[in-house]
Amino acid sequence: MTRRTWLALSAAATLGAQDAPYPGVSYRNYARCLPDYLKAIATATYQRRLASLQALTTPAAIAARQRWARQTFWELIGGELPKTPLNPRTTGTVKRDGYRIEKVIYDSRPGLPVTANLYIPESGPGPFPAILLQMGHSPLGKAYATYQRCAQGLVQLGFVVLGFDPQGQGERIYYPDASGKNSRFPSADDEHSIAGWQMLLTGDTATRFQTWDAVRSLDYLLSLPYVDRRHVATTGQSGGGTDSMFLLAVDDRITCAVLTSANTENFACKDFSAPGSTDDAEQNLLSAAPANFDRWDTLYPFAPKPLLLTVSDKDFLGTYSPQYIASGWEEFQHLKKIYSTLGKPDHLAWGGTALPHSLEFDTRLQVYNWFLRWMKPGSQPITEEPPTRVETPETLQCTERGNVISSLQSETPFTLQKKNRPPRKPMAVDNLLQMDAPASGPFTILKTFPGRGITIEAVEAASAPGVFVPAWIYSPRPAPGKQPLILLLQHAGRRVGWHEDELHQTLARQGFAVCVPDLRGVGDLFPEIGPGNPRYVRSHNEEEAYAWASLMLGRTLLGQRVSDLLAVVRCLKQHVAHRDRPIALAAQGQFTVVAQCAAAISPEINRIFLSGGLVSFENVAATEIYNHAFANFVPGFLNSVDLPEVTAFLEDRRVTLAGMVDGAARSLDAVAVRRAYKAIRNLEVLPGAGWTAEAIAKFANA
Repeated sequence: MTRRTWLALSAAATLGAQDAPYPGVSYRNYARCLPDYLKAIATATYQRRLASLQALTTPAAIAARQRWARQTFWELIGGELPKTPLNPRTTGTVKRDGYRIEKVIYDSRPGLPVTANLYIPESGPGPFPAILLQMGHSPLGKAYATYQRCAQGLVQLGFVVLGFDPQGQGERIYYPDASGKNSRFPSADDEHSIAGWQMLLTGDTATRFQTWDAVRSLDYLLSLPYVDRRHVATTGQSGGGTDSMFLLAVDDRITCAVLTSANTENFACKDFSAPGSTDDAEQNLLSAAPANFDRWDTLYPFAPKPLLLTVSDKDFLGTYSPQYIASGWEEFQHLKKIYSTLGKPDHLAWGGTALPHSLEFDTRLQVYNWFLRWMKPGSQPITEEPPTRVETPETLQCTERGNVISSLQSETPFTLQKKNRPPRKPMAVDNLLQMDAPASGPFTILKTFPGRGITIEAVEAASAPGVFVPAWIYSPRPAPGKQPLILLLQHAGRRVGWHEDELHQTLARQGFAVCVPDLRGVGDLFPEIGPGNPRYVRSHNEEEAYAWASLMLGRTLLGQRVSDLLAVVRCLKQHVAHRDRPIALAAQGQFTVVAQCAAAISPEINRIFLSGGLVSFENVAATEIYNHAFANFVPGFLNSVDLPEVTAFLEDRRVTLAGMVDGAARSLDAVAVRRAYKAIRNLEVLPGAGWTAEAIAKFANA
């Protein structure tokens, strides 16, 4: 850049600043870019779905919506599975006054046993109405105190009750520690999500895993000769209530239901506040927004059968999102109209408690009375619970050692996803990443000013609607020759390494033009904390929640970041001082995946340097306890391609891999890296991460 050009740009920036409401550069509030982008998609989705609900004015239209909802739900979660032999067995019996508890095991899939307790009345000839009791996210599963009390209360009221351990809970903890019983992770949510993230890579979901367990549990319950098939219900609290919603979406055999403290809020709701109501893996419906589907759509196939929804009025203060009650009540009104149109408005009811998130006494009474009303006609409401006692987990234990892995050599979500891999179907990288159309917005130089021996520009590139990518451009003085421009992607964004004796300016003083942007969710583009209870919104203002929100809205976070990077590349090619300069892209840590995908799409990226990057997603899928940023996970990625193949799209462009790591973030030797990237023709492999000015300069000059 000549001094005349620099002076002209500086003067233009100064004139622009005079129009600002305050002196200096008018930086925009970048912290709003990602939240506003997601909110725009969610709001449009909400409005589309609302219009479709308003068209449900006849029984025929409702029936069509019910068929659509069932089919769409299966499509979103991975598809219906084939039914295989249950192989039921009883491993013990506990006798109590008026009922007995049978310890049963059956197979949801081949090699995947489900541990359950079957509560059977000892009085009366039967057949008995039956209830499938689904558990919330307690590590104890079926042995959790309030779930035991509910099962005992129901059986003493004349119901057969089947309560089973969900994925990652009770005797089905799939990541046991040295004890063989307890999880290595802090919570059942982690058991669900660690498995659920990994499933996504091959197109499976934790939602399908848990829904199928419920379907097969219902199969077992209905196989019992003393069950009245005309009166079969499901209920559950918290995650068990949400799993009950999923069962209602897919199985017509259920005749009555109670959902207690379930996730009864739509994700793309009115007054959406990013990242929205993301939760653990099975509660997040992938690409639901493009399908015009949301959580309440799971209830439509069940109408107009008797359904009670009970909530904790306190849940919006921390358990669920700030929109929990408002969204649920709005959606309840829509569903109420469906029940009215079908002639049974009294079959749908809303209940609640002022107590926190739990299946406490007052809520259990609501459960009992709803089932008595609809499944045992003529019964009188009760105001007291039958006597209950909490059994020890060991008393209810179905397996010898208290865990299906050590006792029964059970399959796990990890082993199943390794075995059940669909055939590859190649797909273009931009389509796989669910990217927006290429940006065509402006490239703005906000300010030009001198550094020590260099010129620095604060610039901004338009990426997606409402999204602007800030970056620094450091240029040597005098202007460089034909050396490549180094485009740096750092895991902490542009705020690291910018001081005059650090990486960015050191490279510029060595004669390179250097551009360092932030990408969505990083640096200045890190999202601001939204409104609501601090306990909830602070815990959700993190990359994982935004990655889930993006997947649910049909825009992967990886795809958004690739779009941001390509917008920067496009703008660099518009820059008068750098448009003819080749681009050498150097990326660090989790952003190596962004770099690989962007370079595969854009021929403007001349070469790439990947420092400390993941060797392949195949390695993540093969590692039980893996360690990689969820922001880079794309549903079905391994069904189409893997990172070495993405990188092979660069053909003869130079690729340098420095300090690559495996799925557990462990360093790999050069032999293993070369083996994985054997198809790359112009490849250099370095033993260390090499994130230094010397290593990056050598790469750029090579």
